[in-house]
Amino acid sequence: MLEKFSAAPLLAVVGGGAVGLVCALAAVDDGWRVQVYDAGPQRRAAQVAGGMLGCLGEARPGEEPLLAASAASVAHWPALLRRLDDPEVSVADDTLLVAADVADRAYLDEAVAGARGVAGAAIEELSGTGLRGLEPGLTRPAVGGYRLVGEGAVDNRRLLRALRAALTSAGAELIDQHVTDPVALPADQILVASGLDSGAVLPGGLDGLRGEKGEILRLRRTTWSVAPPRQVVRARWRTRNVYLVPRADGVVVGATQYEALDVDDRSPQAGGVADLLADACEVFPGLRTYELTEAAAGIRPMSADGLPIVRRIDERLLVAAGHGRNGIALAPGTSRRVLELLGAGAHGERARARREERSAR
Repeated sequence: MLEKFSAAPLLAVVGGGAVGLVCALAAVDDGWRVQVYDAGPQRRAAQVAGGMLGCLGEARPGEEPLLAASAASVAHWPALLRRLDDPEVSVADDTLLVAADVADRAYLDEAVAGARGVAGAAIEELSGTGLRGLEPGLTRPAVGGYRLVGEGAVDNRRLLRALRAALTSAGAELIDQHVTDPVALPADQILVASGLDSGAVLPGGLDGLRGEKGEILRLRRTTWSVAPPRQVVRARWRTRNVYLVPRADGVVVGATQYEALDVDDRSPQAGGVADLLADACEVFPGLRTYELTEAAAGIRPMSADGLPIVRRIDERLLVAAGHGRNGIALAPGTSRRVLELLGAGAHGERARARREERSAR
């Protein structure tokens, strides 16, 4: 007869987006029983995203700590993709940085210079001709840029489905419920990872958390269309930023970014959609024959310093929020920090014992 397992502690995760689900999967693998409370796709920042695993491509002057955190987290993405065992989650392996003119190229040069030695991607400088050799669909006026080898992307919605499937297979419980009082949940430990909603449900709120709105477009290839790019294309195009991320049936175009005056307003603005379409079709002219299948807006949860807020609130309650535009890229690193916080007490010891018993079995 097999020995009876010792009872594993229960972790309740409030939030069904990328950060919450990745943390939940890491906890299951670490021996915890897990319940995930999901308020639905309309509240997820990850639902409206390009899915870029961006380090250097996200580099901005003054954001070196965020770049370092992103690079450290992205280094764990290959292991997470193997854990999910769904080859269609990954959609690109590399990124091209593309400049429209000399001023835009200077902007990219400054960003790359400041990021060298921090990001994990190998950096290859390219002329406009070199860029088009890698992506023939790029426009001829591009003056040049860079190739970031190893800085890829995932299909954000396929990722969420794969994470839910992996959690279900591992025995976690997924509960479709909007939680307003996490402290009332019957769990040993509670992780609030519900994006911008985190501040509303935590006792006492969460200082420094604010929302930034952004539009994103989905374009679908037709029978007569050229193929979508094989790599992520991040263009600095006449002082504006636009990115193209391949999907199995087309491309995701993004993204605008501005202060959210109403955090419940997820309606795309005409101006943002028009700018994205205009820039995308200039960067990759073949997109003019694609079908516009979705124009959506999401609210990104931003912290005061741009770094995610991952810490204990009290002996039972934790928070992981404020990941901004890098939530998907930062999710594995966040999960490792959450496991450190969970493992510091008696519940963590019980979880590890449960994992060891399960492995022995």
